[in-house]
Amino acid sequence: MIRHFVLLRFRDDVTTEQKQDIFDALAGLQAHLEGVRGFHAGANVSVETDLIRGFREAFWFDFEDANARDAYLVDEKHQAAGARIVEHTVGGIDGVIVVDLEL
Repeated sequence: MIRHFVLLRFRDDVTTEQKQDIFDALAGLQAHLEGVRGFHAGANVSVETDLIRGFREAFWFDFEDANARDAYLVDEKHQAAGARIVEHTVGGIDGVIVVDLEL
């Protein structure tokens, strides 16, 4: 299984509703793509505030395998959601960190 984990540093002017709309679009990918085992999103509640460096939200997908993850990466709906994320993060792509873990 592959856990695709994404940390986000949204701009201060991005509303809670805008963030939720992005997360809802991502959640909708579960029904659209094969091999998605789960999706979660929410606030970073770490007490290590000096270490989060403004990355206050996160989401992750659990994929059945690397092939399912790779299909997600090139999917048009995923790429549209990704473009929306980049539009709303500090410094665009600099406001996004991606980590994939093999579980």
